[in-house]
Amino acid sequence: MLDRTHHTHVRTLFISDLHLGTRGCQAEALLDFIRVYEAETIFLVGDIIDGWRLKSVWHWPQAHNDVVQKLFRKVRKGARLIYVPGNHDEFLRDYAGSTFGGIEIAEEAMHLTADGRRMLVLHGDKFDTIVRNARWLALLGDCAYDFAIWLNRWIARARRAFGLPYWSFSAWSKQKVKRAVNFISAFEQAVVQEARRHEADVVICGHIHKPTSCTMDGVLYLNTGDWVESNTAVVEHFDGRLELVYWTDPSLKVLKASKPKRQPVPA
Repeated sequence: MLDRTHHTHVRTLFISDLHLGTRGCQAEALLDFIRVYEAETIFLVGDIIDGWRLKSVWHWPQAHNDVVQKLFRKVRKGARLIYVPGNHDEFLRDYAGSTFGGIEIAEEAMHLTADGRRMLVLHGDKFDTIVRNARWLALLGDCAYDFAIWLNRWIARARRAFGLPYWSFSAWSKQKVKRAVNFISAFEQAVVQEARRHEADVVICGHIHKPTSCTMDGVLYLNTGDWVESNTAVVEHFDGRLELVYWTDPSLKVLKASKPKRQPVPA
């Protein structure tokens, strides 16, 4: 079990889909996590600030500001921070290649793990046909997701009152709705093909809020999950091991990301 009172030093930290600026963002849990984990390099893998929601409703409590300040503090202490914008913070894509306050903005990035694997880092929304081709439908889906998260909060309160563990309605619905399952599968396959095109051994993304670690077509696929319902992140240790961390699990369960077998990658 991880000890929340001590720092855990890792080589690289990957977090995405914080959705700062929304009521669903679990900023307090995120603050708890980034206080424990100290990393030489931090990748913010998109949808860190929810520009879509802030345009319609301004919601920015102190905890959200504390997250931003904590990340800036890590940069001042020497951490390298790379921000790969997503669709909800797409306004930052205009500044790809620039550095602000020590934070590097990149459309996507290549990272070399300590054990020599090439990793492609991207948010993943460009493989979401709804976001690309029907923005109005994506916005409608975003509202439906907000409703699911609102329902989650009430369900969580009721379950706590009866002494039951946390259960996510939105995560459950993703697994049960056939179209959602098919979409996730197609998304994962498209991301893996992009990794193969870049001759990468590993690909890491966010966007679909489904924490995952699996090997497909000789590529290790990692999805960082989110900080709205799953509260997950990926860490790289100093020997190159990659782990998917579930922060809300009562035992702070850590799932090891298995090392993929080396296979020739087509150009």
